[in-house]
Amino acid sequence: MRVEIWADIACPWCYVAKARFDQGLAAFAHRDHVEVVYRSFELNPKAENGTVPIIDAVAAQYGRTREQQVAREEQAAAMARGVGLGFRIGGRVFGNTFDIHRLIHFAKAHGRQTELMDLAFQANFAEERSVYDRETHISLAVEAGLDEAEARKVLDYPDAFAAEVRADERLAADLGATGVPFFVLNRRYGVSGVQSAEAFTRALDQAWADRPAA
Repeated sequence: MRVEIWADIACPWCYVAKARFDQGLAAFAHRDHVEVVYRSFELNPKAENGTVPIIDAVAAQYGRTREQQVAREEQAAAMARGVGLGFRIGGRVFGNTFDIHRLIHFAKAHGRQTELMDLAFQANFAEERSVYDRETHISLAVEAGLDEAEARKVLDYPDAFAAEVRADERLAADLGATGVPFFVLNRRYGVSGVQSAEAFTRALDQAWADRPAA
């Protein structure tokens, strides 16, 4: 059984949802028969990298006050800590995630996609390291067990894995996904948003029961 997860490294709800999904998957009786594939989704594909704090940028994007956005950050932080994740508030900046998505596809080709996803989420939310910086990308790739020289080549060549990122985004649109996190089980069931671990386990149970006969 395959589970496809559309997410963006810049999305705090994706960070929490992934951890809850992992918990739900751990409680699923047939977890050893589940293939998990992470797919790209850019929340802000036209964003430029810079120094604007994420709180100010997102508040402006959605017409919120700074205080309202801080409250949402605090809500996300509480949810993250509830599943054992670190979450700092105030130091992240706004930027473009296209290159880290390309690198995640590179990691997938080498069987290290989950490792890079986890490290990138941790760097962004628990450590407030910029996930838009080239050297951070290289550092994370090496931490994930990837070859440094090959990772640098991917980043040096803008077309490397770009088609894969775009294909993921087109597929999300075809499936009706307008935001993330978005989970698709066996291309038959969709689960969106930050669900409980128990809800993910129930969805896995249902998808397993309804899977096509071998």
